[in-house]
Amino acid sequence: MANFNKISVANAARVELHDKLELTGAEVSVNHLPAGGGVPFVHYHKKNEEIYFITAGKGKAIIDGETVELTAGDWMRISPAARRQFFAAADEGISYVCIQVKENSLEEYTAADASIEK
Repeated sequence: MANFNKISVANAARVELHDKLELTGAEVSVNHLPAGGGVPFVHYHKKNEEIYFITAGKGKAIIDGETVELTAGDWMRISPAARRQFFAAADEGISYVCIQVKENSLEEYTAADASIEK
C-alpha cells in the first residue's frame, strides 16, 4: 500500500474527503455554493472545531446569530458549540474548504512534528 492517496474533486458541489483519502485524524470537505445558495441547515459539533478557508467568491456565515462577511482569502476557526450556517452572495458563488478536527487535540506541529533525513 502506498503512503499517500490522491483524488480530484474539480467541479463537485460538495465532497467529503474522509473516506476518499482514508483520513485518520481530520475530516476535510470541499464546498461550492452557487450565487444566492446556502447550506440548508444550522449545525454545530460535539467535539470538533472547524477551520474554513474561502478559496473563491464571497458570502457570509451566520455564527451564533452574528453575521460574518466572507471573501476569497479569508480563514476562520469556529468552536464546536457555535451554531453556524453558510450562504453565497446574491450575485456571486462561494467556494471553501472546511477542515474538521478534534478541539484541543494538537500536540505537535510544523517542525516539532517533523523528522529531517540527511
